[in-house]
Amino acid sequence: MSLDGPAFYDDDTVFRTYTQHRQRPENPNDTLEQPCIRELLGPLVGQRILDLGCGSANFGLEVLAQGAEQYVGIDGSSNMVAVARETLQGTRGHIIHAPIETWQYPADAFDIVVARLVLHYIADVGNLCGHIYQSLVNGGRFVFSVEHPVITSCDRGWHAGTARQDWLVDNYFETGVRTTTWLGGEVRKYHRTIEDYFGILQQTGFVVQGLREARPVRANFITNGEYERRKRIPLFLMLVGGKPRGEDQAEQIA
Repeated sequence: MSLDGPAFYDDDTVFRTYTQHRQRPENPNDTLEQPCIRELLGPLVGQRILDLGCGSANFGLEVLAQGAEQYVGIDGSSNMVAVARETLQGTRGHIIHAPIETWQYPADAFDIVVARLVLHYIADVGNLCGHIYQSLVNGGRFVFSVEHPVITSCDRGWHAGTARQDWLVDNYFETGVRTTTWLGGEVRKYHRTIEDYFGILQQTGFVVQGLREARPVRANFITNGEYERRKRIPLFLMLVGGKPRGEDQAEQIA
């Protein structure tokens, strides 16, 4: 039986495997996704940051060390929340255990909302983006990463426990639920196209300010072989949506 994101990570066997996976040298989160997110975020001094699907909250430690005024992390997984609270013990960071789809988002409360590798677990991203938009101050930004749509379209050709060498893109425009075997369990993800993500941001009211596909940078890799392998296909998609400032909103209405 396939599980949604929080329930999947609350399977203790899956969680142990995930933790080991994240500790591997040259894992794609550290070599591809993380550097790109850092670049998109820019300076964080004085920023109030909401982190959706915060996981271990290591990101929270980073942003607080960089001068963020506030860090709030939300996760629906009990396992993730336990680790996150331990990570941030003794800091200004705050962790909330709640589904990100149903949490009561405060209005005009954050400068930046971040969602790293979590939206592909969410059935109704449009509704969630509406909550995010309302929680941002005018001029605030929504920065997110997802598994790249060429990856979520089809998982045929991948064999667990081996380094993937071939990627099959199929049923790309058939969006919706995908059941994937990963980390020893079955998880439900939602496939969307690049166009879908772009359109959802625009329909919510965001101005799309940036798009990245986590192009590999040699300096982030230990071995040349892994660097060359990661140049073959994009693993992640990142987008930045800006909430217009007050005067910009007035111009749009006019």
